[in-house]
Amino acid sequence: MAELVFFSGTMDCGKSTLALQLDHNHAARGRGGVIFTRNDRGGPDVLSSRLGLRHPAVEVTDATDFWDDVVQRRTRGERVDYLVCDEAQFYSPTQVEQLAALVDEMGVDVYAFGITADFRTRLFPGSARLIELADRVEVLQVMSLCWCGARATHNARTVGGVMVVEGEQVVVGDTDAAATVGYEVLCRRHHMRQMTVAVARALAPPADTLPFDLERAGG
Repeated sequence: MAELVFFSGTMDCGKSTLALQLDHNHAARGRGGVIFTRNDRGGPDVLSSRLGLRHPAVEVTDATDFWDDVVQRRTRGERVDYLVCDEAQFYSPTQVEQLAALVDEMGVDVYAFGITADFRTRLFPGSARLIELADRVEVLQVMSLCWCGARATHNARTVGGVMVVEGEQVVVGDTDAAATVGYEVLCRRHHMRQMTVAVARALAPPADTLPFDLERAGG
């Protein structure tokens, strides 16, 4: 039985790396597949991982119809057994429904990868529909870590190094600290406090300062 599987997690948890590994494993067994992505940080028509892996991909747009795409490919004689859909949070609910239809009506396995919530802690429409329709939702086991060492559960957007909680839902950026628009993963506590690593460092005492007075302590 074909499946619609949603692999979810925060940034930096290895989603794109796993997507490429999954495609490699299926292709190595003779299965035919198509890789889709949208708004990849590496540019259009590419699926890239922060580990440096890159692979050509079909860029998804608002006009993409997954059902029609697969029908056209099979009409041309292409073998389409599975789809790898990265950055699936950016897909529309209608496109997610098309993916579900491909699973149910054509027996195509669909493996979708994406983050669930935006920088405002609100679900992306595409992710919400995937959670509603997926046969399985898999939370990736590679933990992203907040600067404090706790498990990162939220994605934060920064502009000029300062965390923001308002703005367009989709703005392409990166985790590079030098980026004008950047992203950082935080635990819930520090996301709620808007305490990014830059803020934490600014508030921290100098490294050579002890947290107490030695003379008053009798030292």
